[in-house]
Amino acid sequence: MILGYIRVSTESQAKDDRSSLQTQTDIIEGFARTRGVDRFDVQIYTDAGVSGATKLSFRPAGEQLLKDMTKGDIVVASKLDRMFRSASDALNMIDLFKEKGVALILFDMGTESVTESGISKFLFTILAAVADMERVRIRERCAEGIKAAKAKGRAIGQVPFGYRKVGEGREARLEVDPDERNAKALMRHLFFQNQGYTDISRRLADQGILSRTGKRYTAECVKRVVMQAEMMQ
Repeated sequence: MILGYIRVSTESQAKDDRSSLQTQTDIIEGFARTRGVDRFDVQIYTDAGVSGATKLSFRPAGEQLLKDMTKGDIVVASKLDRMFRSASDALNMIDLFKEKGVALILFDMGTESVTESGISKFLFTILAAVADMERVRIRERCAEGIKAAKAKGRAIGQVPFGYRKVGEGREARLEVDPDERNAKALMRHLFFQNQGYTDISRRLADQGILSRTGKRYTAECVKRVVMQAEMMQ
């Protein structure tokens, strides 16, 4: 039996009409036709919104695929990085496929099983290592970009309490928000007067000191702000 595996990293990719899920499915079904197998006899396992960094056996569909496959089956993926992004995971899984007598075909590497052909397995080992290295480099570049942006005062992710975002996109930056800074100082002052978080919230609201949304600060928000302020002392 032919078992196909398809994956995209994010839910938005899975929902997008331009998603590669259908393209991956078309490739697998096309391969099946070359083997005389009707597309309706191909079982597709889909991991939508699952990072390639997650090991195959820890992905919902990947785990099910490994449970379902039996000797003589052919597992097909359109590309190596749809199934593996970790070189160690790739090599471990290759041994498992071989032990179970299951052929694995990664279409971007050809139509020979990487569990059977010595040359294909050699090429697979090299490409798996390259894919792993690229994944690490992408993560490093993202971290470097975020660090550089923060150093320039650009707004990254959620705006921390006591600041406000000015500008949009690449021009966005953080500036001190005097109102929130004053609210934080009052929260700490009342806290050290043994006021409870709910009472602090009520006292601020009575003085017209409200959150960004124009509503009263919740007790949980007051607690978080006070605790964060204490950890930074």
